[in-house]
Amino acid sequence: MTQQAEPAVTSPPAPGPKGTDGRTAERPPALRLLARPEVGVFLGAVAVLVFFLVTAPPVRDGSSMANILYQSSTIGIMALPVALLMIGGEFDLSAGVAVIASALTASMISYQLTMNVWVGVIVALAVSLAIGFFNGWMLVRTGLPSFLVTLGTFLILQGANLAITKLITGNVATDDISTMDGFDQAKALFASSFDVGGVQVKITIVWWLVFAALATWVLLRTKYGNWIFAVGGSKESARAVGVPVTFTKISLFMLVGFGAWFVGMHQLFSFNTVQSGEGVGQELIYIAAAVIGGCLLTGGYGSAIGPVFGAFMFGMVQQGIVYAGWNPDWFKAFLGVMLLGATLINLWVRRTATRR
Repeated sequence: MTQQAEPAVTSPPAPGPKGTDGRTAERPPALRLLARPEVGVFLGAVAVLVFFLVTAPPVRDGSSMANILYQSSTIGIMALPVALLMIGGEFDLSAGVAVIASALTASMISYQLTMNVWVGVIVALAVSLAIGFFNGWMLVRTGLPSFLVTLGTFLILQGANLAITKLITGNVATDDISTMDGFDQAKALFASSFDVGGVQVKITIVWWLVFAALATWVLLRTKYGNWIFAVGGSKESARAVGVPVTFTKISLFMLVGFGAWFVGMHQLFSFNTVQSGEGVGQELIYIAAAVIGGCLLTGGYGSAIGPVFGAFMFGMVQQGIVYAGWNPDWFKAFLGVMLLGATLINLWVRRTATRR
């Protein structure tokens, strides 16, 4: 009589470590933190701050820090829209002279036409947005690189700023508008100061932080922010999934125009007059602050917080050299070293963060 063999009972395999496959494993929190584009520049900003706190004792004073933050804010307000544009895959070489064009427009409209300064402010806003629209429209209509389009706009504005100002005012600078109607109200909005613990703080610092918070919210919490990253990564793929590429590109250039208008109004109501030849070279500062802040020239990567730290580094270095008593002629050389160093650090951070 044969016996039927009982089926073998196999015990379930012991649970092994989860996530052994590098493709599915969750990265450690430290690597996920390093993947953020603003982490590298934050560490760099802290290092620069500590360096000047040690080597330049006047930096420790509250008024000195307020001055550093003020210098940073005038760069940072423009660096924010420039950074958003770079995330969208483009950049604007006309941003620096566009600031002066806006200020010149507001000043000459108000003074030469003897009108309330708010009329000049509104006209200047329209002109700045039109310049941004022109850059974006030319880009999407012609398919030319933004380098060529905005280089052309840069040259047009540089020449027009000087020629029109000399034609209308007979000088290379605009007239003093401090006695015009509405000046005090406009100055309060764009160029006032307030007291904090006995230290005078410029209103641009507040506007800078407000704009940074708003830009961060737009990038991370809105559909428009997704569009910016999409068109910066690949506009063809973005268009294929329904992203309005033309609208996004043009609106980003118009945001740069808005930033140029705001900074231009600050300069006008801070100094009451504008030199028509200024602004040349500032566009490189804005772009460098965005790059140091983690934005890629190739687009599709970056943040709004990174350029805040990038602008702070610029302001810290610019004023720190003065407070340290060094030769200010070394400022641009220092910035060049800082730009290259930050770019290499950002590259290393991204490679480390994405390494399996």
